Amino acid sequence: MSIQPGDRVSLSYVGRFESGTVFATSERAVAAEHGLDTADREFSPLRFTVGGEEVIEGLDDAVRGMAEGEEKTVTVPPEQAYGRHDPERVREYDPDTFEGMVGQSPAVGLHVEAENGLHGDVTAVSEETVEVDFNHELAGQRLVFEISVLEVE
Repeated sequence: MSIQPGDRVSLSYVGRFESGTVFATSERAVAAEHGLDTADREFSPLRFTVGGEEVIEGLDDAVRGMAEGEEKTVTVPPEQAYGRHDPERVREYDPDTFEGMVGQSPAVGLHVEAENGLHGDVTAVSEETVEVDFNHELAGQRLVFEISVLEVE
């Protein structure tokens, strides 16, 4: 029986950039093989309800019509993943203002959470400005997923 909206599915997956670099997986051995951090992380199948807006659109669409035990590789464009990189989501702050808001000195790579719930990463620091990118870290990326349907409920 093929997967339809409303079905609850369980997937094993490996997510890669088009370059082949693995950025996420449900498999500990794959993560370790590709140098991903495995400490303090639980590895388990991805479970979601098809059509429930619980995962990115491209992955949700990819499983429709598949069956338990089936495997495939799908390339997901930014529009069906985390969106295009939006330059308007990159903000600049005065260093003193930034430190007052965040409670830390600015440093490239620092992850921050704004009062409105947005998450961002400091991408540049100078004497005059601190640049924070509030785009999702995978925004603008074409993503390649190797998926295997483990279970359909």
